[in-house]
Amino acid sequence: MSDLWQKTIERARSLRLHLHTHPELAWHETRTAARIRELLTELNIPWQACAGTGTLARLNQHSSNKGPHIALRGDIDALPINEQTGKAWSSCTPGHMHACGHDGHTATLYAAASWLKQHEEQLPGPVTLIFQPAEEGGHGALKMIQDGALKGIDEIYGWHNWPAIAFGEIVCPDGLVMCGNSTFRLTVNGRGGHASQPELCRDPVLAASAITMALQQIMSRRLAPQQAAVVSVTSINAPSGDTIIPQQAIIGGSIRVPDKATGTYINGLITSISQQTALAYGVECEVEIFPRYNATINHAAQAQRVRHLWEEEYDISAINKNLLMPVMASEDFSYYLQEIPGAFALVGADDGPDNQAPCHSPHYDFNDRLIPLVARLFARLAGAPVPQRRA
Repeated sequence: MSDLWQKTIERARSLRLHLHTHPELAWHETRTAARIRELLTELNIPWQACAGTGTLARLNQHSSNKGPHIALRGDIDALPINEQTGKAWSSCTPGHMHACGHDGHTATLYAAASWLKQHEEQLPGPVTLIFQPAEEGGHGALKMIQDGALKGIDEIYGWHNWPAIAFGEIVCPDGLVMCGNSTFRLTVNGRGGHASQPELCRDPVLAASAITMALQQIMSRRLAPQQAAVVSVTSINAPSGDTIIPQQAIIGGSIRVPDKATGTYINGLITSISQQTALAYGVECEVEIFPRYNATINHAAQAQRVRHLWEEEYDISAINKNLLMPVMASEDFSYYLQEIPGAFALVGADDGPDNQAPCHSPHYDFNDRLIPLVARLFARLAGAPVPQRRA
């Protein structure tokens, strides 16, 4: 393994730990963006701001080589979670945490940037590196596209660390990878009053409980068992006193669907079930559904290329065939794949107890051993040579 490669990975890990210590939420990644741009400038890689805190870095833009223009993406935002890892590099900002590994994704893209710059003259075509803000519900990919991030690009590739599968295994299917998602809010309006006189009230808490139970029947009785979808009630909020039946209860929840048609069907069921159940309890229910991301759907040729390169690097046994697909989580990488060909991969992070906490857990930490694995994949996707791996 070359000294240059080792130094590249060491610098990337140092960046990862720095970002983990200083997390910033979607659309507030000002310090993160500044650090990324500072490092790109040190590498003599031209960059431009995109969608505010996003950054586009350009390599081999004026070469006579006519290979496809490849884009590689890393997301940069953190989550509103209080970290509980106890690591020396834990978040220094209460309530903010890199609990999904975007610090590692950014560091990996930086490692690829550094390596590709060292081999820029050998690249077969242009490369754009997309450091994207606001993946966590902020539609950052959409804003980047609207600000011209995909202009002139032929193919795009991205990835996500995945603690649910063994370290170094990859999942990159042709077609559906991750589901689309929406959230919903049901406002149940009743008639409040004294808890000793329920007959004079119309109890929104009781109705909200019944609506919650009824919504669970969507999956078991209104969809085929083979269909991939999820409806989860995640909160019921009806603040009141111990002797007071409140006026209102608010139900919140999440929807995961593999396609728009299933989403439209489930949205209709949520509306009708909630309102009809409310009617039976003498209350009213206002239904609001908030679409977020569409399903992440790989293009077959690009997904096959990712799998082929990974198999060449790490053997066919590193292609995971056991993870049930699609994954019910969502990704705004879907916006890119709706515009141009590309592929999105999940790469296993589980190499023992320290790396088994799921994403979005306060106990989660990115597995730094993934940085060289995926940096090699990115380099090869861009057409750069990589050093020989140690046996």
